[in-house]
Amino acid sequence: MNVTKGGLVLFSANSNASCVELAKRIGERLGIELGKVLVYQESNRETRVQIQESVRGKDVFIIQTVSKDVNTTIMELLIMVYACRTSCAKTISGVIPYFPYSKQCKMRKRGSIVSKLLASMMCKAGLTHLITMDLHQKEIQGFFNIPVDNLRASPFLLQYIQEEIPDYRNAVIVAKSPASAKRAQSFAERLRLGIAVIHGEAQDAESDLVDGRHSPPAAKGISSSSAAGIHSSLEIPLMYPKEKPPITVVGDVGGRIAIIVDDIIDDVASFLAAADTLKERGAYKIFVMATHGILSSDAPRLIEESAIDEVVVTNTIPHEIQKLQCPKIKTVDISMILSEAIRRIHNGESMSYLFRNIGVDD
Repeated sequence: MNVTKGGLVLFSANSNASCVELAKRIGERLGIELGKVLVYQESNRETRVQIQESVRGKDVFIIQTVSKDVNTTIMELLIMVYACRTSCAKTISGVIPYFPYSKQCKMRKRGSIVSKLLASMMCKAGLTHLITMDLHQKEIQGFFNIPVDNLRASPFLLQYIQEEIPDYRNAVIVAKSPASAKRAQSFAERLRLGIAVIHGEAQDAESDLVDGRHSPPAAKGISSSSAAGIHSSLEIPLMYPKEKPPITVVGDVGGRIAIIVDDIIDDVASFLAAADTLKERGAYKIFVMATHGILSSDAPRLIEESAIDEVVVTNTIPHEIQKLQCPKIKTVDISMILSEAIRRIHNGESMSYLFRNIGVDD
């Protein structure tokens, strides 16, 4: 790649070995060595960062993937960013393929929008640019007051389908809930395939959470002294509670390959339920494709024992241990698009090429 090496420094955080491996792949594609930085935890569990080369007046890119200890990962990144800022770096870009706390981007009862808090912390530490991939909600970009490039992994997953599934023409793209129908439609239109949507009890439990604060009803007996002019018998009509219909598959999956697509696969219960339903409806092979493979808890064992034939994720999140536990898990490398984004940002080139043919709903 054509990159001005003198003004570019590429650092890898120390969250896990996979982060270093991803950073090395990006560095090889750019034709540069990783910058020298020492990141470690002291005996009192505090994170210490020592930048071991000059970054004055340079474009710094920090690669950070999210490990199981997500809070330590975040603190490590913030300290690295702040260390580069106080060392007079020209720009500081964070390359965070999976943005942590992205699921907490909406108000849930008396909770908080943690994604906004994290965005503010990163900006305050000194981050000047963010490169990420497939945000859980695209609106998270608005939480930042710095440029955010939300790259897409779908071209790599589409390529995998075409190259690794010989009879993919007999496939149908499946949304495991109505909430993921747009993503499924995007895949189906590009592959010229049909679409199916699972609706009912198998949908994501997150959709049932109440959005916004919930308070008990006001007392009917309001004294005139405390609320003059308010009628004491006033009753506000409330929204009816949701009732899930019996599970339904909208679309024909009989005698076909079912490819379930989503952005994150973490708790696999909903995917397993969807796979069982598709098997009952006649699908003879079931693939699950997602950008971010968190695969928490006993997800590998559950996948191995399930009707799912293969789970395909990218290396935005380390999952080497999960792959050893479950041979069904396959990985797609996305270092190519990350390195190209870094090159273009450093050289001041347009990023529009990386978003070609990507619509508002993609």
